[in-house]
Amino acid sequence: MKPEDLGVTLTHEHLSMVFDVAHVPADAKDAEKANSSITLENLGWIRHNPFSHKPNLVFNDQKTETAIHEEMEMFKKNGGGTIVENTTNGLQRNVTFMKELAQKTGVNIIAGTGYYVAAAQSALTLSMKQEEMELVMTREITEGCEDTGIRCGIIGELGCSWPLHSFEKTVLRAAANVQQQLGAPVIIHPGRDPRAPYETLRYFQENGGDVTRTVMSHLDRTIFDQSELLEFASQGSYCEFDMFGIETAHYQLNPAVDMPNDGQRIRMISQLVDEGYAERVLLAHDMYSKHRLVKFGGHGYSHILQNVVPMMLTRGISQQLVDQFLINNPKRWLTFK
Repeated sequence: MKPEDLGVTLTHEHLSMVFDVAHVPADAKDAEKANSSITLENLGWIRHNPFSHKPNLVFNDQKTETAIHEEMEMFKKNGGGTIVENTTNGLQRNVTFMKELAQKTGVNIIAGTGYYVAAAQSALTLSMKQEEMELVMTREITEGCEDTGIRCGIIGELGCSWPLHSFEKTVLRAAANVQQQLGAPVIIHPGRDPRAPYETLRYFQENGGDVTRTVMSHLDRTIFDQSELLEFASQGSYCEFDMFGIETAHYQLNPAVDMPNDGQRIRMISQLVDEGYAERVLLAHDMYSKHRLVKFGGHGYSHILQNVVPMMLTRGISQQLVDQFLINNPKRWLTFK
C-alpha cells in the first residue's frame, strides 16, 4: 500500500478482541445485569459500567463481526479510508478477520504486532526473552503473522501499566530494537497515571526508541493538566486523542479521574495547536466494546467524521487542520523510514 492511498485514517481502533483483562466485578445489587443481553433497559447502566458487563467485553463473536462489517461500510461511505487495528498478543488478535473485512468493504486495515499489558499474558508469554520478542515482531512485519502471510504495519499497541512491569520493559526494549532495524512506526498504551506517558516514553527512548516515530495513546484519559500536556508534547512523540465518543465522566478503570467529553477533548487539542504541535496530533475512538457500536446503541466508527469534525469546525479548527490530524499526520507516522 502506498502512503497516499491511506486517506482519512483512524490510528487507534479494534475490530476483533476480547477485553476480559479489564473486567471490573459488578456491585452485588447489579449482579444480574453482568451477564445479560444489551437492551434499551440496561444500556444506560452499561454505558456507566462498561467493564462490569461481561458480554460487552467480548468483541469477537458473530453478532459483533456482523455489526463491524456494516460499520466499515458506513465508515467508507462517510469518507473513511484506513483503520489502524491495535490488537496485540493478549487480546486475541484475528488478522484473518481483518483481511476479510478489508477485502469486503474496501477499507484499508493495518494490523499491529507486539504485546499488551503483562496482566493479559499467559505464563508462557511472560517467560519470553527479549530476543524471542524481537524475532516475532520482525517476522510479523517482514513475512507475516500466524502463517497467514498477512504482514503487520505497526508495532503496537504496546501495553504498559503503572508502574511498568518487568515484562512490559522487555517489550519496550524489543520494540525499540525492531524499530531501529526496520524503521517501523510504534504505538504505546500508557498506564493510567499522569506520569505514565512521560516515563514510558523516556524508557523507550533510553533504550533506542525513536520518539518522533512513536505514538502515545490515550492522552485524553491520562493527562488533564494543560501545562503537563504541553510538557509531554515537547518530548516529540505523536499525541493521540483516541476516546472520542465516550461522554460518560465515570471511568471505571481509574475512578479517581473524570473522563472528558468530546468538547473537552477538542479544547485539549486546540491548546496543542496554539502551541505549535498540530503536526503531532492523531484522532481515534479506541473501539473495544459492543455498547459503542451503532447496532448496540453506540456512536460507531464514523462518529469522528459525522460529529466531531463538525464540532471542530465550529470551534475554530480549520478544515486544513482537520486534514492534518486525519490524513497528513497518520500518513507521515505510518510510512516506514
